[in-house]
Parts: sequence; structure tokens; C-alpha cells
Amino acid sequence: MKYGIFLLLFVLGQSAQPTPAIVNVTRIWDGGAHNAFTDLIRWRNRWYCTFREADAHVGGDGRIRVLASDDGDKWTSAAFIAEAGIDLRDPKLSVTPDDRLMIVAGGSVYQGTRYVGRQPRVLFSQDGTTWSTPQRILADGDWLWRVTWHDGRAYGVTYRSESDQWTATLVSSRDGRTFDRVATLAVPDKPNETTLRFMPDGEMVALVRREAGDRFAWLGRSRAPYTTWTWRDTSHQIGGPNFIRVPDGDLWASGRSYPGGPKTVVARLTLDAGYEPVVTLPSGGDTSYAGMVWHEGLLWISYYASHEGKTAIYLARVKVR
Repeated sequence: MKYGIFLLLFVLGQSAQPTPAIVNVTRIWDGGAHNAFTDLIRWRNRWYCTFREADAHVGGDGRIRVLASDDGDKWTSAAFIAEAGIDLRDPKLSVTPDDRLMIVAGGSVYQGTRYVGRQPRVLFSQDGTTWSTPQRILADGDWLWRVTWHDGRAYGVTYRSESDQWTATLVSSRDGRTFDRVATLAVPDKPNETTLRFMPDGEMVALVRREAGDRFAWLGRSRAPYTTWTWRDTSHQIGGPNFIRVPDGDLWASGRSYPGGPKTVVARLTLDAGYEPVVTLPSGGDTSYAGMVWHEGLLWISYYASHEGKTAIYLARVKVR
């Protein structure tokens, strides 16, 4: 009997996990008519948050805003970047091996709200304030949604949508400007927005949004040279998928959750495709596209939402243990 009680207590102790909780959420920007598609990074002991400002979710000449903060509480505009006739969308931040900030963004062309074409852009900065002119990379029709640096190379997934055939291709670059094809990802049903992360042993992990079929995101794993992949279904539709690995080895993800109306959620992620939403951030309507940083024992998450009547940029601090 005593053994049975001990075993039960052991199993309960092993399965118990801390309940994540929101520490606080603040609105950090609402200056544009439509403020959306964020990313967040901590560089040289400062915070940087970037996003798109435009008239609406689709159409118009979207511009890139970069905010900076010393403490994460008070934010100021560090840069506002435009390209005539181009909708600069989904800016994503990274740090190059030579310690410059880098933004990769979509460069779309619209006639009104009718899509005409696109080609990715890349920008660099030595100080977070002065940025290089947006430079076209890859080919017309590509969309390189995010890059992650590993061992001196930038890796990302560019996707193309030609008629009903969508393809996702893993690419890499040494300078962030010239990209080489690594592999075509065997992900069906309109694969698109993809975040890549690396495990300590060099394994690459991909979280891929899908826009057809059941629309459930797929989780992929591959080892160098990253040409052979295994894939699993997460059983969740995820818009704007992002995830990071924290110091204890756990993976935490974020994205748009659809059941009950769009919300931005934080989820536990495991490599066997376990995706478990555990925190719903104050959000609704037009929302998602979160940036994620681990700092001083908390998840810092930038995102946008329209639950307060206007699409605005928010910053959440979440305690996950």
C-alpha cells in the first residue's frame, strides 16, 4: 500500500508542470492607422521592436517602424523606413555574425488591394537607428519570412504561391544578401510562414504554417546538411508561428489561435509535435505575429491586436515557471 501511494505521488510530481501566467501587458505603440506584424530582439542591452505601419491590413505602401527601449517600459521611435510604391511587410529582426542588426521583410506591390507582385528586402544597421536602403534579395515572387543565424550562416524558408501550387524552400546565406537553395520542404497544402530554430546539437527545427487541407501547422526536424526532413502534424492551425528555446531546454511557441475567434496565444511545444496553448494574451480580431525573447526569467512577447478597437502593438511579459 505504501509503495502504491509513493508511486502515485511520484507520477503526479513528474507530470505536474508550472502554470504559466501573464505578469503584465502594455500597449507600446498605436501611432499608425494600422500597426501590425511585429518582431522583438534584445541587442547591446537595448530592446528593439519592429512592425509595419499602413492604412490597413492589406494594400498601400506599408512602412517599417523600429522602436527602441532601455528598460522595456518607455519606447521611442528609432527609425521609420519607406520604399516608394512598395508595401514593406512582416519585418523580422536578427543579429549578424559581425554584430549588426538585420531586418528581412516582404516587399509587396498592390494596385489598391489587388496583389500584383513581391520580392523580399533586407536592411542592416550598426546602431538600430540608421538603416541601409532596402535591398532586393532572392527572386520576384519569393517571400522569405524570417531568418535564423547559426554557425555563421543565415537560414530561412522562402515560399512561393503560383496558381494553386505553393512551395517552401530552405535557403541559406553567409552575408544575408545572397541566398543559396538547400532543400525543398515536402510540406503539402500551401506551406508558407516558417520559423527555424537550432537545438544545441545543431538539429534544425521548423514550424510551418499551412493554408489548405486541415490547415494544421507542421513541425519538422533535420540534421546537417538539412536536406532530409521528418514531419509531424501539430493538430493546431497557427498564424504567424514563432517559437524559441529557453535555457532549461523547453520550447515555447506563439501564434494566432482560431477556435472561438482569433486570439494570440503562448503554447508549450515539444519535438514530438506537441503544441499546447496555455496562455491567451489580451487580443482579438486582427492579431498575432509575435516576437519572442527570453530575458531575466521571463518570456517577453511583442504582438499586435485590435481587441481595443484599433490595431496596436503590445508587449507582454509571461512567467512560464
